[in-house]
Amino acid sequence: MGNCWGFAAHSPSPSTTGQLSSAGISHTTSITTSFEVSNATSSRGSNISAHSHFSAGSGDEEFPNGQILPTPNLRIFSFAELKVATRNFRSDTLLGEGGFGQVYKGWLDEKAPGRNGSGTVIAVKRMSSESLQGLEEWQEKDASFEAGHGIHSDEMDINIIATYSDTSGAVRTSRVKMSDLSPSWVLENPAHKNLDQPKTSQRIEDSSKAGATREDDVPHPSRDHRSVEGEIPSSLKIPMSPVKLQRQRARKDRRVLRTSVLLQQDKGAADNQTEATAFIWSKSLDTSSKGKYSIWRRDFDSPNSDSTLKLMRDQIIMAKAYANIAKSNNVNTLYNSLMKQSRESQLAIGEAMSDAELHPSALVQAKAMGHVLSIAKDQLYECPTMSRKLRAMLQLNEENVNALKKKSAFLIQLAAKTIPKPLHCLPLQLAADYYLYGYQNKKYLDKEKVQDPSLFHYAIFSDNVLATSVVVNSTVQHAKDPQKHVFHIVTDKLNFVAMKMWFIVNPPAKATVQVENIDDFKWLNASYCSVLRQLESARIKEYYFKANHPSSLASGADNLKYRNPKYLSMLNHLRFYLPEVYPKLDKILFLDDDIVVQKDLTPLWSIDLQGMVNGAVETCKESFHRFDKYLNFSNPNIYNNFDPNACGWAFGMNMFDLKQWKRSNITGIYHHWQDLNEDRTLWKLGTLPPGLITFYNLTYPLDRSWHVLGLGYDPALNQTEIENAAVVHYNGNYKPWLDLAVAKYKHYWSRYVQNDNPYLQQCNIVEE
Repeated sequence: MGNCWGFAAHSPSPSTTGQLSSAGISHTTSITTSFEVSNATSSRGSNISAHSHFSAGSGDEEFPNGQILPTPNLRIFSFAELKVATRNFRSDTLLGEGGFGQVYKGWLDEKAPGRNGSGTVIAVKRMSSESLQGLEEWQEKDASFEAGHGIHSDEMDINIIATYSDTSGAVRTSRVKMSDLSPSWVLENPAHKNLDQPKTSQRIEDSSKAGATREDDVPHPSRDHRSVEGEIPSSLKIPMSPVKLQRQRARKDRRVLRTSVLLQQDKGAADNQTEATAFIWSKSLDTSSKGKYSIWRRDFDSPNSDSTLKLMRDQIIMAKAYANIAKSNNVNTLYNSLMKQSRESQLAIGEAMSDAELHPSALVQAKAMGHVLSIAKDQLYECPTMSRKLRAMLQLNEENVNALKKKSAFLIQLAAKTIPKPLHCLPLQLAADYYLYGYQNKKYLDKEKVQDPSLFHYAIFSDNVLATSVVVNSTVQHAKDPQKHVFHIVTDKLNFVAMKMWFIVNPPAKATVQVENIDDFKWLNASYCSVLRQLESARIKEYYFKANHPSSLASGADNLKYRNPKYLSMLNHLRFYLPEVYPKLDKILFLDDDIVVQKDLTPLWSIDLQGMVNGAVETCKESFHRFDKYLNFSNPNIYNNFDPNACGWAFGMNMFDLKQWKRSNITGIYHHWQDLNEDRTLWKLGTLPPGLITFYNLTYPLDRSWHVLGLGYDPALNQTEIENAAVVHYNGNYKPWLDLAVAKYKHYWSRYVQNDNPYLQQCNIVEE
């Protein structure tokens, strides 16, 4: 281990002007240097052998890789000499540590070796045994250091006059020492501009932070300033380390390769998406002439239609931060000015969502705010203070957002489960007319069709008259033989008369509709039905009706949705008793009341379920909607009997084989697991989790085109899939009969509402 140290034996005494450059800085920077090297002694007066020379420089082209040169002009130091020079590598001589090892300060004095503070000051790098970089890199680094930094210590005291542009655009000058600059700055001779010199990014502010003193604030023309004292020799050009250069090139090559791979992968998908988007857009394009049209309208001034709006919002945030700092520092004038500009900017923005909606005076206000912020920055800007203030503002805003999310979740649940006034009006009017006109004494049902297993039977369990009418109307309109379709509707006692009256005065064409009251099923009681028994328990009543129960607004939406009143209704669980309700049928298609039928469903009866009980569309995509989402797999009863990665499926459109249901004793399985979940430790409330358990390994997957879900919560569904689906399902909170409905999906439902019906008009139920 050793270090080569020396200086030029014969050196002129020039003074020069060159360029100090760093990549990414577009300012012209001038430097003025002046130095002189003695032949026999250093600036400290110490004598070094005249045979000691630097043999590497910026003009050396024979050894570009930085290896140690085999020449007699280099003096080789022994390890013992270096130990003496550094006082046995004492800790107080340690200058720093890099990737290769530690760097120590030492003194070379042939008259008094090892004497502290005497002789030529040197730096000795001692390679660490734990270094991950090898000998070859060490040599490259060492040679690069000799080539780039082989200048006299006095040269580190070069005075550099730097010219730069400040934030206002004025050209300013500063003085800085060469020793204060970071290694990424490069001394460059104008005569060698054609050489390929790699540079790294460096901001001109680095020199100011290192102790630069501003000489004047007078703007100067943007040109190179030459010193009258001469030029720096071109041999003082400092190149980048070969190792750094090699790594930089490798990183660049990897980026280029990765970019090309990503472009190739995305090209096909992007082309298909662009083609589909263009096709959809072309269908909705209105080609009619509507006045003059020009691509030079203001709409095309900028691709970012909200850039000014975003700027003004950012200005308001910064103004609030500076205002808080100004108030804490008792700078009242600036505080009042910032708050005034903040209010005026907020008024100028108003409710605008893009630049086109901004008032014409908004840009003037943005400029005025920018001027005040510039003054505030000059007077108050301190990086640590500003950082703390912005972090505090961010934390406060996050807390506000979380609070608003909880309120939003509560209000959405409330709006989704509250029955609108028109839907209250409809059953009341229907019930009044039912008794007024004596329909209770008339019989309209064909009992033979109701029990004929050769026909197409549907089961709909609902207390919503309007929603049920849409399901029946949409199904009948797409049926090839409506007279073969029978709808079995079960509702509660409160809506039984209204539901019956609706289908008496609005019978679907040729189809048969049976309306039943769930209270008439005398076999459905607490001694037979586990859910009814649990709903009558004190624990469930406390869960639903105790005001201070943990499942309140503070606990968020996850628990709120399970306090939905629908979980208290037996209509929601009646789907597990289909053979008991319809004992003479072989197959039945179960439909929810929030679906719309868009195609003929009769082919479903001809599908071979291959011995399965339930035919349904699976909903799992990658890791979503699998069993572990619905069931508690920390419970051994669940963990030992089910696969957490088993694919989930959806209620809403299900084909049930009632013969196979009876053979498999599905209702008994349901009762068994419902009894185990009395304390709600296996799953939370609802019908889908017990459905997944009851029909586990007994569900036949139908093609996805039969049933498309998500119209009640996902505004980003594929429009083509919706158009081609046999059934679309508004599962979620945004039901189509509510104001919360997703606007672009609502027309699929509203087209089947009879807007000319007198009952709907009387209750102001008009769908656009």
